[in-house]
Amino acid sequence: MSELITAELVDLDLSAETKDAAARSLAERMVARGRVTDLEGFLADVAAREAQMPTGLDGGIGIPHCRSTHVTEPTLAFGRSASGIDFGAPDGPADLIFLIAAPAGGDADHLSILSTLARSLMDETFTGALRSATEPERTAALIRGDEPAAEPSAQAQDQAQAQDQAQAPAQTPAPDTDARAETDARPAKDTRPETAPEAEEAPAAAPKAPSETPPEAPPQAAPEAAPAPFRIVAITSCPTGIAHTYMAAESLEKAGQAAGVEVFVETQGSAGFKRLDPQLVTDADGVIFAHDVEVREKERFAGKPTVDVGVKAGINRPAELIAEVRQKAERGEVSGTARAAAPMDKDAETGDGFATRLRKWLMTGVSYMVPFVAAGGLLIALAFAIGGYTINKAPSVAEHFLWTDSTSWAALLFQIGSVAFGFLVPVLAGFIAYGMADRPGLVPGFVGGAIALTINAGFLGGLIAGLLAGAVVMAIQRVAIPPVLRGIMPVVVIPLISSAIVGFLMFLVVGKPIAALQKGLTDWLSALTGANAIILGALLGLMMCFDLGGPLNKVAYAFAVGGLANPNEGSLKVMAAVMAAGMVPPLAMALATTVRGRLFTKAERENGKAAWVLGASFITEGAIPFAAADPLRVIPSAMAGGAVTGALSMMFGCTLRAPHGGIFVVPLIGQPFLYLLAIAAGTGVSAALVILLKGLRKAPDTRAADSSADGGAEVTVAA
Repeated sequence: MSELITAELVDLDLSAETKDAAARSLAERMVARGRVTDLEGFLADVAAREAQMPTGLDGGIGIPHCRSTHVTEPTLAFGRSASGIDFGAPDGPADLIFLIAAPAGGDADHLSILSTLARSLMDETFTGALRSATEPERTAALIRGDEPAAEPSAQAQDQAQAQDQAQAPAQTPAPDTDARAETDARPAKDTRPETAPEAEEAPAAAPKAPSETPPEAPPQAAPEAAPAPFRIVAITSCPTGIAHTYMAAESLEKAGQAAGVEVFVETQGSAGFKRLDPQLVTDADGVIFAHDVEVREKERFAGKPTVDVGVKAGINRPAELIAEVRQKAERGEVSGTARAAAPMDKDAETGDGFATRLRKWLMTGVSYMVPFVAAGGLLIALAFAIGGYTINKAPSVAEHFLWTDSTSWAALLFQIGSVAFGFLVPVLAGFIAYGMADRPGLVPGFVGGAIALTINAGFLGGLIAGLLAGAVVMAIQRVAIPPVLRGIMPVVVIPLISSAIVGFLMFLVVGKPIAALQKGLTDWLSALTGANAIILGALLGLMMCFDLGGPLNKVAYAFAVGGLANPNEGSLKVMAAVMAAGMVPPLAMALATTVRGRLFTKAERENGKAAWVLGASFITEGAIPFAAADPLRVIPSAMAGGAVTGALSMMFGCTLRAPHGGIFVVPLIGQPFLYLLAIAAGTGVSAALVILLKGLRKAPDTRAADSSADGGAEVTVAA
């Protein structure tokens, strides 16, 4: 493992005038050392991080940083600018610029070093030494921590400490003061700044107590030691968790020492996080969240005075945050009570809109529903394949089962699959609510989903029930609850009240209109013929291929699966069209890499081999690597092929009773040969389009891509 920074990664005369130019100049040094593989790709990641939040800090410091797949190992480059460069800091340009590059899966050891550097940046002795350094070798050693900061600064600090001790000689012999200092792990003079006048008078009388009445000294000192320091627990985190996270922690801890406040910080950075001792959290008088990403396990801090700010506030104004949380504690405010983040919100970026959060909530329900769909649907499909389409009328196998009769085994598979498939709507509703409100949303969500089945509201009813349940629980959680009742809230109160409200709404308010809408949709699908069916098939094909497994793809798939709950000719055609279209993108990319491999990089050609299997298995995500590398050519091509396949499948009247399986469930498909023809046609269209669009690129771009992938082989041939 190489050193984090070397002399070659130090530029003491950085001539760049803008932050982009500075990042490029320092990144070029990383490329030269083999630490970064793609300069432009890495700079794009740096710019994306910079767009989230400026990386300039007070004190003339700029710390552009990012995590990137183009970084081979954690690396730091340092530049010193004579004129200063604007990184968005409130106090002006930065003259000390640190470019921090962490790989996408950076190891904890190097990330720990980066966190140490971030804390060092809060030390004026350290930054002063960097400003006065004249040799790159010594500068790199200072940053690595191999050498201490300049001695004059250390001497000056010692002199200042000696002067402080000379000004308060009477404090040293006082045994009660020493005891408090050992207990608090801080100098006693910093313990209670708000009572500084009394503290200055106390030492004059303190020496007499031990000499005159030694046995009674502890009882006399006890009243002074009784007031415990104000205790704060804090969380710091930033989008990449490399620099701001640890700088905010250092800043809060130093401000706490200056204010006589105990501050314990949990840094939720890139290297993971070590949870604060639960007892510390329990005993804390207040909480500070200085973060730009969602705080993990936020529910631990429920019911305490809380200040919630961005991570830069923790760096730039820690004393104000400490004062604010103390004021809230004095007033008894707990309005900032921390509520557990919903599972799909825990990784949300700050500022996500309602539409984004709604999509995540719905995707939570769909993701938990899919295994039930796959298990139940495939069992039912196998039952039909073995016992015929009348197997659904077989008697219960609990009452009648013949071990040697294939029909009995088919009936067994059908009835197991039916039970599993019966959970589809309740699971969908329950986990939508779970995505919104965490575990308290499960009970009303499942209850609402079961009611949706009872009143024949189907798939749409499950969606609405889940959203209602989540909203009701979130509303209940916002109500101020006496501390004595908090223990029974998630176990008794929330399930009781939320289930009653959701049940009332589903049975008497929204259930019947949704059931009518579901029936209308089912009847419309049953009546689809001719041009209408073809248009629907093309539309579903476009949706399946637009985001390759993303939200729109899942909407189309969930629409098709919902029809299998009460299957008819129209819903079975929809299921067939959806699965056929979803197979096209990976199959098309596999075919294109086979026919015209020179248009693709070596990595893409390797992905193409796997895409054959992924496409045949109905795993649309197999095309994502190709779309990520070249979205403007790949996605339109995939959509065109998907639309062709969906339309042909509907036109041919193909049906499908299995919700998954790809070519492995072809025996369960109505019109199987025409179905395979539709898939082949769409695959051919997509492959031809992507080859055509990639072929229109300039020849030098193609050669560059191949030479980069093949280690320069193409350049040799061209020469």
